[in-house]
Amino acid sequence: MKLLARYNRVTLVTTIIVMLITGIIYYQAISLILTRQVDKDLIVEENEILDYAKLNHQLPQVFESNDQQISFQEVKPGSVQREFINTLYKKSEERKHRRRHEEYESGRGLVTSVSVGDKYYRVLIAESTVETEDLIKIIFGITIAVILLLLLTLFITNRLIVSRLWQPFYNLLKELRLFNVVDNKDIPQIDTTIEEFKELNQAMTSMSSRVKSDYKDLKTFTENASHELLTPIAVINSKLDTLLQTDNFNLQQSKLLNDLYTAVSRLTRLNQSLLLLVKIENHLLEDNQLINLRSVIEELIIQFEEIFQDKGLKISSELADKVFNTSPYLIDVLLNNLLSNAIRHNYPGGEIRITLVNEKLSIQNTGDNTPLQNENLFKRFHKSSSSEGNGLGLTISRQICDNLGYTLEYDFSNGLHTFTVLF
Repeated sequence: MKLLARYNRVTLVTTIIVMLITGIIYYQAISLILTRQVDKDLIVEENEILDYAKLNHQLPQVFESNDQQISFQEVKPGSVQREFINTLYKKSEERKHRRRHEEYESGRGLVTSVSVGDKYYRVLIAESTVETEDLIKIIFGITIAVILLLLLTLFITNRLIVSRLWQPFYNLLKELRLFNVVDNKDIPQIDTTIEEFKELNQAMTSMSSRVKSDYKDLKTFTENASHELLTPIAVINSKLDTLLQTDNFNLQQSKLLNDLYTAVSRLTRLNQSLLLLVKIENHLLEDNQLINLRSVIEELIIQFEEIFQDKGLKISSELADKVFNTSPYLIDVLLNNLLSNAIRHNYPGGEIRITLVNEKLSIQNTGDNTPLQNENLFKRFHKSSSSEGNGLGLTISRQICDNLGYTLEYDFSNGLHTFTVLF
């Protein structure tokens, strides 16, 4: 989930919860305030009744009202306890008509007592709370509308303003994705007034400069080391050739010389592979020409024909024409590496299948009945214990595909190891 989406979700959820709690408290507060106002009106009416009874020594006359009703009931002296109650209010004919002929509606009442002469009366003063409830509903409805408007405003603000605030971060992220240690292009300074993004931009620029400097030093060292090794390796090869032609050697000396010659040959191949890898990484071999990949593969199969026969390998190919503009040298290296890999890791009497269609090239071979480790397959100097290579063949193949804009994939199924180049 994106940070902005997470922020919007947390903000909206928090706002809704706070608004709900606030709305409940607000509703209760308004209800309490209006109820107290009704209670004050009831107390005023109570005082008027008590004053009238005290002054006139009789009960006041009761008239039916739309909003207030008073009833008297003679009871046993001292049996009435003064209290406010929620009660039902009997509606007048006019209010019945407006309220769909319902007999009663909610009301608020005050139970009190009054003495007239030697008689003791229970007094119930009831006042309709319908108008109060309607007022509460109106106020609460307006409050809900304001809350919804606030949430909508907050959502739109987050989508527009907050997105713009985060735009420098997305620009930095885009530059980081485009960063390539081989390119000379530096990460540009982002125009922003936010200090955190400025610091992030400076840290990324500093980091990219250090990475490029370290890579340049490592590349220079690799190039220099490989070039410096060429001369001593050539001298050693020359001296060995001369030594082998000078005299007869016994079996032990011949074995030692043969081991030495083999080691120097491996060192030569390793040095050549490292030089090739450096040139590929630095785009020094991209001399593009129009080639037909089918013809290149057919020529390569003819070149490897003796090796196929020596190992008893069965070759099957299904090739379509694939003409495109690319580097012939890199394609030749790529095909040599993949085909050599299929031969080297095959068993005598095994099978190699080559399939070329417009969108991909696949080379399948029999071999060990266990899949290779994908996470280490294309790492430098990674190879199986039984391999005689230097561990750079697949690394060079992956680098060539990356440079040419292709994709190199590995898969194992039905006992076949498959390397696929997706164009």
